[in-house]
Amino acid sequence: MHSNKEEVRQKCQEACVDEQGAPGQTQAQKGSLQKVEARTGSLEEYREIVQAARDWVRKAKALIEFNLARNVRSNKKSFYRYVDDKRETRENVGPLWKETGDVVTQDMGKAEVLNDYFVSVFTSKCSRHTA
Repeated sequence: MHSNKEEVRQKCQEACVDEQGAPGQTQAQKGSLQKVEARTGSLEEYREIVQAARDWVRKAKALIEFNLARNVRSNKKSFYRYVDDKRETRENVGPLWKETGDVVTQDMGKAEVLNDYFVSVFTSKCSRHTA
């Protein structure tokens, strides 16, 4: 594993730069493992870099939360701002596809599509409940 944070950061930035040298989409958005392998040298090295970056972000986030909790009595405003940011939820569900291939955009139709899906997944032949 890479121990040098700057080296990991540099490799992550190189992996997400397009052919013209401009910041591009992430590799998940590009959807091509061949591009990852071509830019980083090997898929194993890329996975190692991604894991190191995730660990780095996780530790930084934990440190921020620790400092907020430690300083809550002296700095309530920053603590509650952080809590409010975490409470934000996404209310809407995007358009869904029926099994027939039709796109459903109305809320009631989305509820029916999701219900049909969950009924098919969570009921079994030996279940006493009927769909």
